[in-house]
Amino acid sequence: MHPRKIKTSRGWDNQLILQLMLLPALLTLLIFSYLPMFGIVIAFKDYNVLDGLFGGAWVGFDHFREMFGDERFRSALRNTLAMSSIKLVVTFLAPVLFALILNELPLARFKKWTQTLTTLPHFLSYVIIATLTMIFLDPKGIVNGLLQSLGLTNGPIEFLAEPGHFWTLGASLDLWQETGWGAIIYLAAITGINTEIYEAAKVDGAGRLRTIWHINLPAIRSTIMVLLILNIGSLIYGGSNFNQSYLLGNVFNRDTSYVLGYYTLDNGLLQMRYAFATAVDLFQSCISLVLLLAANWTAKKINGSNIF
Repeated sequence: MHPRKIKTSRGWDNQLILQLMLLPALLTLLIFSYLPMFGIVIAFKDYNVLDGLFGGAWVGFDHFREMFGDERFRSALRNTLAMSSIKLVVTFLAPVLFALILNELPLARFKKWTQTLTTLPHFLSYVIIATLTMIFLDPKGIVNGLLQSLGLTNGPIEFLAEPGHFWTLGASLDLWQETGWGAIIYLAAITGINTEIYEAAKVDGAGRLRTIWHINLPAIRSTIMVLLILNIGSLIYGGSNFNQSYLLGNVFNRDTSYVLGYYTLDNGLLQMRYAFATAVDLFQSCISLVLLLAANWTAKKINGSNIF
Protein backbone atom coordinates (compact mmCIF):
# COMPACT_ATOMS: atom_id res chain seq x y z
CA MET A 1 0.00 0.00 0.00
CA HIS A 2 1.16 3.51 -0.79
CA PRO A 3 2.70 5.29 2.24
CA ARG A 4 0.29 8.23 1.87
CA LYS A 5 -2.71 5.87 1.91
CA ILE A 6 -1.34 4.12 5.00
CA LYS A 7 -0.97 7.49 6.74
CA THR A 8 -4.53 8.51 5.74
CA SER A 9 -5.91 5.19 6.98
CA ARG A 10 -4.21 5.62 10.35
CA GLY A 11 -5.59 9.14 10.56
CA TRP A 12 -9.15 7.89 10.03
CA ASP A 13 -8.65 5.21 12.67
CA ASN A 14 -7.45 7.77 15.19
CA GLN A 15 -10.38 10.07 14.40
CA LEU A 16 -12.82 7.18 14.76
CA ILE A 17 -11.53 6.45 18.26
CA LEU A 18 -11.79 10.11 19.22
CA GLN A 19 -15.33 10.38 17.84
CA LEU A 20 -16.40 7.23 19.70
CA MET A 21 -15.28 8.90 22.94
CA LEU A 22 -18.06 11.44 22.37
CA LEU A 23 -20.69 8.70 22.18
CA PRO A 24 -21.44 8.50 25.95
CA ALA A 25 -21.91 12.28 26.11
CA LEU A 26 -24.19 12.27 23.07
CA LEU A 27 -26.26 9.41 24.48
CA THR A 28 -26.57 11.23 27.81
CA LEU A 29 -27.72 14.38 26.01
CA LEU A 30 -30.23 12.39 23.95
CA ILE A 31 -31.68 10.44 26.89
CA PHE A 32 -31.86 13.20 29.48
CA SER A 33 -32.34 16.32 27.34
CA TYR A 34 -34.07 15.51 24.04
CA LEU A 35 -36.25 12.47 24.72
CA PRO A 36 -37.97 14.12 27.75
CA MET A 37 -39.09 16.92 25.42
CA PHE A 38 -41.86 14.63 24.19
CA GLY A 39 -43.43 15.12 27.63
CA ILE A 40 -44.32 18.69 26.62
CA VAL A 41 -47.47 17.23 25.06
CA ILE A 42 -49.10 16.85 28.50
CA ALA A 43 -49.24 20.64 28.83
CA PHE A 44 -52.14 20.48 26.36
CA LYS A 45 -53.89 17.42 27.85
CA ASP A 46 -55.86 16.37 30.89
CA TYR A 47 -52.96 14.21 32.02
CA ASN A 48 -53.32 11.27 34.34
CA VAL A 49 -50.43 9.08 35.44
CA LEU A 50 -52.44 5.90 34.92
CA ASP A 51 -53.34 6.86 31.33
CA GLY A 52 -49.72 7.46 30.40
CA LEU A 53 -48.17 10.06 28.13
CA PHE A 54 -50.50 9.38 25.20
CA GLY A 55 -53.68 9.02 27.22
CA GLY A 56 -56.07 11.66 28.50
CA ALA A 57 -58.24 14.14 26.65
CA TRP A 58 -56.90 17.18 24.84
CA VAL A 59 -57.69 20.42 26.64
CA GLY A 60 -55.84 22.83 24.35
CA PHE A 61 -54.70 26.01 26.12
CA ASP A 62 -56.87 25.56 29.22
CA HIS A 63 -53.86 25.19 31.52
CA PHE A 64 -52.31 28.36 30.13
CA ARG A 65 -55.56 30.31 30.60
CA GLU A 66 -55.75 29.13 34.20
CA MET A 67 -52.10 30.02 34.70
CA PHE A 68 -52.47 33.60 33.48
CA GLY A 69 -55.59 34.03 35.58
CA ASP A 70 -53.86 32.86 38.77
CA GLU A 71 -52.79 35.66 41.09
CA ARG A 72 -50.02 33.47 42.52
CA PHE A 73 -48.55 33.07 39.03
CA ARG A 74 -48.52 36.82 38.42
CA SER A 75 -46.85 37.39 41.78
CA ALA A 76 -44.26 34.68 41.09
CA LEU A 77 -43.56 36.10 37.62
CA ARG A 78 -43.09 39.60 39.02
CA ASN A 79 -40.72 38.38 41.74
CA THR A 80 -38.73 36.25 39.30
CA LEU A 81 -38.22 39.07 36.82
CA ALA A 82 -37.40 41.58 39.57
CA MET A 83 -34.84 39.33 41.28
CA SER A 84 -33.25 38.23 38.02
CA SER A 85 -33.00 41.81 36.72
CA ILE A 86 -31.31 43.03 39.90
CA LYS A 87 -28.90 40.10 39.79
CA LEU A 88 -28.21 40.67 36.09
CA VAL A 89 -27.07 44.23 36.77
CA VAL A 90 -25.19 43.56 39.99
CA THR A 91 -23.66 40.12 39.54
CA PHE A 92 -22.84 40.46 35.83
CA LEU A 93 -20.69 43.58 36.10
CA ALA A 94 -18.95 42.52 39.32
CA PRO A 95 -16.88 39.64 37.78
CA VAL A 96 -15.71 41.95 34.98
CA LEU A 97 -14.49 44.59 37.43
CA PHE A 98 -13.02 41.95 39.74
CA ALA A 99 -11.09 40.34 36.87
CA LEU A 100 -9.65 43.71 35.83
CA ILE A 101 -8.60 44.42 39.42
CA LEU A 102 -7.05 40.97 39.88
CA ASN A 103 -5.08 41.39 36.68
CA GLU A 104 -3.52 44.59 38.05
CA LEU A 105 -2.35 43.05 41.34
CA PRO A 106 1.47 43.05 41.37
CA LEU A 107 2.06 40.18 43.83
CA ALA A 108 1.48 36.82 42.15
CA ARG A 109 1.04 34.89 45.43
CA PHE A 110 -1.49 37.38 46.80
CA LYS A 111 -3.31 37.29 43.47
CA LYS A 112 -3.57 33.47 43.57
CA TRP A 113 -4.80 33.44 47.18
CA THR A 114 -7.38 36.11 46.43
CA GLN A 115 -8.67 34.24 43.39
CA THR A 116 -8.84 30.95 45.31
CA LEU A 117 -10.70 32.42 48.29
CA THR A 118 -13.23 34.22 46.11
CA THR A 119 -13.85 31.13 43.96
CA LEU A 120 -14.51 28.73 46.87
CA PRO A 121 -18.06 30.01 47.67
CA HIS A 122 -19.20 28.80 44.22
CA PHE A 123 -18.67 25.19 45.32
CA LEU A 124 -20.65 25.48 48.55
CA SER A 125 -24.04 23.81 48.70
CA TYR A 126 -26.88 26.31 48.89
CA VAL A 127 -28.12 24.50 51.98
CA ILE A 128 -24.91 25.52 53.72
CA ILE A 129 -25.19 29.07 52.40
CA ALA A 130 -28.80 29.35 53.55
CA THR A 131 -27.93 27.99 56.99
CA LEU A 132 -25.07 30.46 57.42
CA THR A 133 -27.30 33.28 56.21
CA MET A 134 -30.00 32.46 58.77
CA ILE A 135 -27.39 32.29 61.55
CA PHE A 136 -25.67 35.57 60.65
CA LEU A 137 -28.89 37.51 59.93
CA ASP A 138 -30.75 36.29 62.99
CA PRO A 139 -32.06 39.15 65.17
CA LYS A 140 -29.48 38.04 67.75
CA GLY A 141 -26.85 37.23 65.11
CA ILE A 142 -23.51 38.81 64.39
CA VAL A 143 -24.77 41.21 61.70
CA ASN A 144 -27.44 42.79 63.88
CA GLY A 145 -25.03 42.88 66.81
CA LEU A 146 -22.45 44.72 64.69
CA LEU A 147 -24.99 47.21 63.33
CA GLN A 148 -26.28 48.02 66.80
CA SER A 149 -22.80 48.31 68.31
CA LEU A 150 -21.85 50.83 65.61
CA GLY A 151 -25.02 52.79 66.28
CA LEU A 152 -26.39 52.26 62.76
CA THR A 153 -29.66 50.75 64.01
CA ASN A 154 -31.68 51.21 67.16
CA GLY A 155 -32.83 47.60 67.25
CA PRO A 156 -32.47 44.28 65.43
CA ILE A 157 -33.52 44.10 61.77
CA GLU A 158 -35.68 41.16 60.69
CA PHE A 159 -33.83 40.53 57.44
CA LEU A 160 -35.66 37.28 56.66
CA ALA A 161 -39.08 38.37 57.90
CA GLU A 162 -39.44 41.68 56.07
CA PRO A 163 -40.38 41.30 52.37
CA GLY A 164 -38.54 44.49 51.42
CA HIS A 165 -35.14 42.95 52.17
CA PHE A 166 -35.43 39.72 50.18
CA TRP A 167 -34.47 40.92 46.67
CA THR A 168 -31.42 42.78 48.01
CA LEU A 169 -30.46 39.77 50.09
CA GLY A 170 -30.68 37.44 47.09
CA ALA A 171 -28.51 39.72 44.94
CA SER A 172 -25.96 40.07 47.76
CA LEU A 173 -25.67 36.30 48.19
CA ASP A 174 -25.17 35.81 44.44
CA LEU A 175 -22.57 38.58 44.41
CA TRP A 176 -20.61 36.86 47.17
CA GLN A 177 -20.95 33.36 45.73
CA GLU A 178 -20.37 33.91 42.01
CA THR A 179 -18.06 36.93 41.59
CA GLY A 180 -14.81 34.98 41.91
CA TRP A 181 -16.05 32.12 39.76
CA GLY A 182 -17.36 34.43 37.05
CA ALA A 183 -14.07 36.32 36.89
CA ILE A 184 -12.15 33.22 35.77
CA ILE A 185 -13.25 33.35 32.14
CA TYR A 186 -12.45 37.08 31.90
CA LEU A 187 -9.02 36.54 33.45
CA ALA A 188 -8.35 33.82 30.88
CA ALA A 189 -9.22 36.24 28.07
CA ILE A 190 -7.03 38.98 29.56
CA THR A 191 -4.01 36.71 30.06
CA GLY A 192 -4.22 35.81 26.35
CA ILE A 193 -3.33 39.39 25.36
CA ASN A 194 0.07 39.72 23.72
CA THR A 195 2.53 41.37 26.15
CA GLU A 196 4.01 43.39 23.29
CA ILE A 197 0.78 45.40 23.18
CA TYR A 198 1.29 46.42 26.82
CA GLU A 199 4.90 47.37 26.10
CA ALA A 200 3.84 49.50 23.13
CA ALA A 201 1.19 51.22 25.25
CA LYS A 202 3.76 51.91 27.97
CA VAL A 203 6.13 53.44 25.43
CA ASP A 204 3.30 55.69 24.25
CA GLY A 205 2.82 56.90 27.82
CA ALA A 206 -0.42 55.07 28.64
CA GLY A 207 -1.14 54.62 32.34
CA ARG A 208 -2.99 51.75 33.98
CA LEU A 209 -6.45 53.17 33.46
CA ARG A 210 -5.80 53.88 29.77
CA THR A 211 -4.33 50.40 29.36
CA ILE A 212 -7.44 48.84 30.91
CA TRP A 213 -9.77 50.99 28.78
CA HIS A 214 -8.00 50.63 25.44
CA ILE A 215 -6.49 47.11 25.72
CA ASN A 216 -8.10 44.92 28.38
CA LEU A 217 -11.73 45.86 27.86
CA PRO A 218 -11.65 45.52 24.03
CA ALA A 219 -9.95 42.13 24.48
CA ILE A 220 -12.80 40.76 26.61
CA ARG A 221 -15.63 42.65 24.86
CA SER A 222 -16.80 39.63 22.83
CA THR A 223 -16.69 37.43 25.94
CA ILE A 224 -18.76 39.98 27.85
CA MET A 225 -21.37 40.12 25.09
CA VAL A 226 -21.70 36.34 24.78
CA LEU A 227 -22.17 35.89 28.53
CA LEU A 228 -24.57 38.83 28.64
CA ILE A 229 -26.71 37.24 25.92
CA LEU A 230 -26.78 33.93 27.80
CA ASN A 231 -27.68 35.67 31.07
CA ILE A 232 -30.54 37.56 29.43
CA GLY A 233 -31.78 34.29 27.93
CA SER A 234 -32.01 32.73 31.39
CA LEU A 235 -33.57 35.83 32.95
CA ILE A 236 -36.95 34.22 33.63
CA TYR A 237 -35.42 31.08 35.11
CA GLY A 238 -32.94 32.75 37.44
CA GLY A 239 -30.70 29.86 38.49
CA SER A 240 -30.39 30.78 42.18
CA ASN A 241 -33.89 32.22 42.58
CA PHE A 242 -35.47 28.86 43.39
CA ASN A 243 -32.78 27.94 45.95
CA GLN A 244 -33.23 31.23 47.75
CA SER A 245 -37.02 31.06 47.56
CA TYR A 246 -37.16 27.47 48.82
CA LEU A 247 -34.53 27.74 51.57
CA LEU A 248 -34.88 31.35 52.74
CA GLY A 249 -38.50 32.06 51.85
CA ASN A 250 -41.18 31.94 54.54
CA VAL A 251 -44.73 33.11 55.21
CA PHE A 252 -43.47 36.56 56.23
CA ASN A 253 -41.51 37.38 53.07
CA ARG A 254 -43.66 35.35 50.66
CA ASP A 255 -44.81 38.48 48.80
CA THR A 256 -41.29 38.95 47.40
CA SER A 257 -39.72 35.48 47.76
CA TYR A 258 -42.27 33.37 45.82
CA VAL A 259 -40.80 32.74 42.34
CA LEU A 260 -41.78 30.69 39.29
CA GLY A 261 -39.51 27.79 40.23
CA TYR A 262 -41.33 27.40 43.53
CA TYR A 263 -44.69 27.87 41.79
CA THR A 264 -43.89 25.00 39.42
CA LEU A 265 -42.76 22.78 42.30
CA ASP A 266 -45.84 23.67 44.31
CA ASN A 267 -48.24 22.69 41.50
CA GLY A 268 -46.25 19.81 40.02
CA LEU A 269 -44.98 17.80 42.96
CA LEU A 270 -46.92 19.01 45.99
CA GLN A 271 -50.36 19.21 44.31
CA MET A 272 -49.50 16.58 41.67
CA ARG A 273 -50.83 18.76 38.84
CA TYR A 274 -48.21 17.57 36.38
CA ALA A 275 -49.88 18.92 33.23
CA PHE A 276 -50.32 22.38 34.75
CA ALA A 277 -46.71 22.46 35.97
CA THR A 278 -45.54 21.42 32.49
CA ALA A 279 -47.51 24.33 31.00
CA VAL A 280 -45.79 26.74 33.39
CA ASP A 281 -42.36 25.36 32.53
CA LEU A 282 -43.15 25.48 28.80
CA PHE A 283 -44.10 29.14 29.18
CA GLN A 284 -40.75 29.84 30.86
CA SER A 285 -38.87 28.03 28.09
CA CYS A 286 -40.65 29.98 25.34
CA ILE A 287 -39.99 33.33 27.02
CA SER A 288 -36.33 32.36 27.54
CA LEU A 289 -36.02 31.51 23.85
CA VAL A 290 -37.56 34.85 22.84
CA LEU A 291 -35.24 36.75 25.21
CA LEU A 292 -32.21 34.86 23.89
CA LEU A 293 -33.07 35.57 20.25
CA ALA A 294 -33.84 39.22 21.00
CA ALA A 295 -30.59 39.72 22.95
CA ASN A 296 -28.58 37.98 20.24
CA TRP A 297 -30.17 40.12 17.48
CA THR A 298 -29.64 43.33 19.46
CA ALA A 299 -26.01 42.51 20.19
CA LYS A 300 -25.38 41.77 16.53
CA LYS A 301 -26.91 45.08 15.44
CA ILE A 302 -25.17 47.21 18.08
CA ASN A 303 -21.82 45.56 18.60
CA GLY A 304 -21.42 42.84 15.99
CA SER A 305 -20.79 40.26 18.76
CA ASN A 306 -23.37 37.47 18.79
CA ILE A 307 -23.65 33.74 19.45
CA PHE A 308 -25.31 32.66 16.22
